[in-house]
Amino acid sequence: MESPIRSHLSFLSLRIILALTLLYQVLYFIHRIKQNQTVGVTFILLGFSEYPDLQVPLFLVFLTIYTITVLGNLGMIFIIRLNPKLHTPMYFFLSHLSFVDFFYSSVITPKLLENLLVEDRSISFAGCVSQFFFLCTCAVTETFMLAAMAYDRFVAVCNPLLYTVAMSPKLCSLLVAASYSWGLVCSFIFVYFLLTLYFCGTKFINNFVCEHSAIAAVSCSDPSLSHMILLSFATFNEISSLVIIFTSYVFIFVTVMRMPSTGGRYKAFSTCASHLTAITIFHGTILFLYCVPTTKSSWLMVKIASVFYTVVIPMLNPLIYSLRNKDVKETVRKLITAQLRGYTS
Repeated sequence: MESPIRSHLSFLSLRIILALTLLYQVLYFIHRIKQNQTVGVTFILLGFSEYPDLQVPLFLVFLTIYTITVLGNLGMIFIIRLNPKLHTPMYFFLSHLSFVDFFYSSVITPKLLENLLVEDRSISFAGCVSQFFFLCTCAVTETFMLAAMAYDRFVAVCNPLLYTVAMSPKLCSLLVAASYSWGLVCSFIFVYFLLTLYFCGTKFINNFVCEHSAIAAVSCSDPSLSHMILLSFATFNEISSLVIIFTSYVFIFVTVMRMPSTGGRYKAFSTCASHLTAITIFHGTILFLYCVPTTKSSWLMVKIASVFYTVVIPMLNPLIYSLRNKDVKETVRKLITAQLRGYTS
């Protein structure tokens, strides 16, 4: 089995490669934007401006959600690093899922909070494209991170004796790096075709976030090719990840039902319950967005669903995994006890 130091160095080199790739893509996008005729274009994010009486209540709600999201996800990462019992493949994936959720929410929520308080809801073309790029990267990465976690649960339940060998540090690092890399590749392709569109003047985006359909809807050129590319890749991502998840859980279900003891079945199902809950919420919301046509009358439903998967889900994931996990709750309890003893001593 690969040593922890070598594995750490290998994963560190993958992080450096990803960072350099991201830097190259950002510089390329800036170059494209400068060459494009859309440099002077300004977007106005309408958000929830049609409900002026709800601006302050919505601000307080989203601020509370964002605070819980930041504390929950960063806290989860800290707890996993702190407790040696949690240095396993499952928690390795969970720590990266928490990082993606934290970054995901931080890309969207601060601008949403700002637009709920100020009258000027404008965002530059470069800022809007950058937000879409990072939003897309996080969404695709989380999609395949959840699929990798399903495979991890499959190995843990169906091949427990070979779990440590099968889910080696090298394989876990490769699965995580592949999720990040594919997220970056998809975002690069989507933004590339988005930058081929022509935009003119000041445009109103009927959403609180710069997502593809809302941006393409205000372009002054035909966005059909960009829509087709996005739909093709999104369909591939959704189907391929769901096939991995569904196949993994079919084998898990068959294995669990063959277990002779009820206690063994309950333990096996309980280890998968949190992950299944997270998958159901995440993919259920995305599939709902697929089914909602982007007509004028459906934009409110699109906004609500967008709020759910960009703002609410990053908050729910650490709660789902912590509330159902004895090791996480035990670590939190020890930290609180240690803090209380420190104050009383």
